[in-house]
Amino acid sequence: MAWYHFPGNRQDTVVSTQIKLSRNLAGYPFPARLDPARARELVARIGGILEQNGFTKIDFADISRTAAQSLVEKQYASPSFMRESHPHALFLNEPCNLSVMVCEEDHTRIQSILPGLSLQDAFAGVCKMEGILDDCLGFAFDKHLGYLTASPSDLGTAMRVSVLLCLPMLTAGQRLESLSIQLGQTGLLLRGLRGDDQGVIGGLCRLSNRVTLGVSEEEILERMETAVEQLVSAEEQLRSRVTGMEAEQLTDRVRRAEGILRYAHQLTVHELLGYLSDLRLGASMGLTETRVEALTGLLIEAMPATLTMGAQDPPKQDHERDILRAVTVREKLFGAS
Repeated sequence: MAWYHFPGNRQDTVVSTQIKLSRNLAGYPFPARLDPARARELVARIGGILEQNGFTKIDFADISRTAAQSLVEKQYASPSFMRESHPHALFLNEPCNLSVMVCEEDHTRIQSILPGLSLQDAFAGVCKMEGILDDCLGFAFDKHLGYLTASPSDLGTAMRVSVLLCLPMLTAGQRLESLSIQLGQTGLLLRGLRGDDQGVIGGLCRLSNRVTLGVSEEEILERMETAVEQLVSAEEQLRSRVTGMEAEQLTDRVRRAEGILRYAHQLTVHELLGYLSDLRLGASMGLTETRVEALTGLLIEAMPATLTMGAQDPPKQDHERDILRAVTVREKLFGAS
């Protein structure tokens, strides 16, 4: 089963933890300068080791755009990987929550994604796979610059850590902006759901590191853990102070969200994210019996491409997809079609 079907630590406020290591093989140009033959050689060479270690190859040249987008929605591949034109492939080991993008911006991007707050476990997962590949292939490394990468911003550890958070109370109180400024001073970024500047939807935001040079992996993990605890603590304090009329209003909001998800005929992605966030908040405060891991699952399964891939009769237009999304939500949350 996929990572989003399992419960996680601090799952009422932390949706997922993701760690990526960018690595390049010594003796090969970066992917942007590889000719197709050399790129295929690299995919075969790296892929052979990965397949021996339980990974399945997914060649993006052999799958539909919808299937590729679904892998992006599941956070196994990046949007830029989907757009690559030269030979490239994803290697997936779903039971171990690991994926490796071969020939994206760098030769390899080794990544682990786990539910909830799991920084140390995710780090252990990527380090184990990195060690296997390094022993067999040898990664490009400079004693002053660290791991050599296509982007100068990734030099050093070349490690990117990303934690997806659900902070509806902080969002409603308009406190995220000031917290984001504080976190920026420690080399961290707090942005929208997709890690960009499009804004926070439904209290969902992504915390990541932006500094990889001059800091160790352990320092990055420590900064991230401290920042997550700070954000989660601030969110929980706001939740604990809800009393009186505010509590009545919050109860109404959660139950309205539950009612809409149970009976809506159509649901857009934007609407769904807001209602799922309200239900996650309600679940943490005992206002609904909905399982949090079911809410996490819908953050993936109800996204456009994944929803389409799982349909017996795939929708062809947006409104058809919105209808299917509403049906899927009813089935997953309430057992009703």
